Amino acid sequence: MAVEIRPITFPDRLGTPEAVEFERYAEFAIDIEVERWGDDRLAYTPAEMLAMYRDERYEMRQAFAAWDGDACIGRTISWWERDPAARTGTVIVEVAPAYRRRGLGTRLLEHAEGVITDLGRSIYLGWVDYPLKELDLPGPRLAAPEGDATIPAELPSVRFATHHGYVIGQLERSSALDVDGRVEDFRAESARRESGTSDYRLVGWIDHVPDALVDSYAAARARMVLDVPAGGLTIDEEHWDADRVRTHEVQAIAGGRTLLVQAAVAPDGTIAGYTELELPPGKAVAYQSDTLVVAAHRGHRLGMRMKLANLVRLGEVAPERTTIYTWNADENEHMLAINIALGFEPHGMSAEFQRG
Repeated sequence: MAVEIRPITFPDRLGTPEAVEFERYAEFAIDIEVERWGDDRLAYTPAEMLAMYRDERYEMRQAFAAWDGDACIGRTISWWERDPAARTGTVIVEVAPAYRRRGLGTRLLEHAEGVITDLGRSIYLGWVDYPLKELDLPGPRLAAPEGDATIPAELPSVRFATHHGYVIGQLERSSALDVDGRVEDFRAESARRESGTSDYRLVGWIDHVPDALVDSYAAARARMVLDVPAGGLTIDEEHWDADRVRTHEVQAIAGGRTLLVQAAVAPDGTIAGYTELELPPGKAVAYQSDTLVVAAHRGHRLGMRMKLANLVRLGEVAPERTTIYTWNADENEHMLAINIALGFEPHGMSAEFQRG
């Protein structure tokens, strides 16, 4: 196969001669999402990808692409926390349909893992998303260490991962919520829940956390990887401070995303929990990213209160966003119960793999 694999340079901006290969790389990633889901609603735009990839203050990334002439026919992305104490790196490998089962995926994986190996790390993470229709494949099934969900062992990407020594560390449910025309319903339910007495107050913002809360918000975000179920995965601690919060905001804005956040503030003025919706540019969807109630503040129904308040805000500022997508560990029964109560329905599954 006359295919060349070479690293991708992240350009200063799109639309320049220096950006051509990156743009083709990004367009290939969109094509894979369209193949998987039937449209690009869950794909990053080139601008979003560039904003994320170029920012190396807290996370580093290295990309490779496979080329058949001028056509991008495969890609990898590796990323990792810059913290020297971190032990893991994440790798994603994708190959165009016409080039699969010809060894190209293995070549790309070697490049992706090599980046992590060169850092002195030996734990490799990765994931693959599956629409519901692929989860009904007959035959043997694989389970994660925790939770009840399983996926078919004969899915091509599962066979590829297990062949290369990866095991399933966690399965995540992908769910979708139709919010079209429901803002008044959410408003009424939110008001009902806020009518009772509570020592916790809700504070919301768009894109930019108030300065008075930024340090406490950073502390809450640092708990995200520590306080949520991790299954059998090795998860590195993330160090968050005010500067990293501002970096996250700037990165989103640079890529064209809007951030809607609701936080629960405890009686002592610290943030007890938060939920964040990301609004990608030019789409009628929103992504439910982090939702966390800090462990010390659980048991006060803050998760539902925060989510309802953010759904109301979404309906007020972006009524064109008619569907929300979210991802939750299959063993995270409490958060799944909240989502089911709100009306989320199954959309797919994500398999989180680990080697090492």
